[in-house]
Amino acid sequence: MERTYVLPGDSIDPTLIPSHPTRPLKLGLGLKHIPPSDIIPTIAGELVTDRRKNSMHIEYNGGRYVPIIGDLVIGTVQKTAADYYYVGLSDYTSNAILPQLAFEGASKKTRPNLAAGALVYARVSLANRHMDPELECVSTATGKADGLGPLVGGMIYTISLGMARRLRMAKLVEKGKVAVIEDLSSAGLAFEMAVGCNGKLWVNSENIKTILAVGRAVKETDEKNLGVEAQRKLARKLIKEMA
Repeated sequence: MERTYVLPGDSIDPTLIPSHPTRPLKLGLGLKHIPPSDIIPTIAGELVTDRRKNSMHIEYNGGRYVPIIGDLVIGTVQKTAADYYYVGLSDYTSNAILPQLAFEGASKKTRPNLAAGALVYARVSLANRHMDPELECVSTATGKADGLGPLVGGMIYTISLGMARRLRMAKLVEKGKVAVIEDLSSAGLAFEMAVGCNGKLWVNSENIKTILAVGRAVKETDEKNLGVEAQRKLARKLIKEMA
């Protein structure tokens, strides 16, 4: 991957725009195509070019989460209506709607009973600037949960949108890799995580110290923008403290 910093409206060097003989160019977050051939940034951040995937996007930390269809998010149930749960995704935004039948195998008799404060891992199924977003906890193609649904136990952490995207990236040895997670796992810490594109991280383990260590590792890496070596140093420190 190639990376460079850009500001809104900057001209992008043509050498940074990937090309592929068969794959169309994919423009991700923060980029806009202006016909016939101009591509401009709409936000400030790091331009990431992936020539293998023939794609480009802007990596940034700030800003308010805006739901996009297909995003995986972690939400908190705010209230329950006859057929829906109203789920909060971020501060100062309207609640998303989660149909009570949008779960694997759900019927009027078997649908989950989620109280206010319950956490759910869901996919954005509808996102429209004129309507509240809608969520689902089941694949419409297979009818299976595919890892979505209520999150029981564990702890929730708020992280930057940029860190959420980093955690969801493929596990590649490159700049931006969240090495602290792999090092904690390699050291024998058993835990599970769910990452929401809305800047939420859920960590669960049978050991509360592990939950706290993983949450601290991600938060500190995020807030201090630690590089790979600094992350590994932090991992060693946390493991030593748990011994």
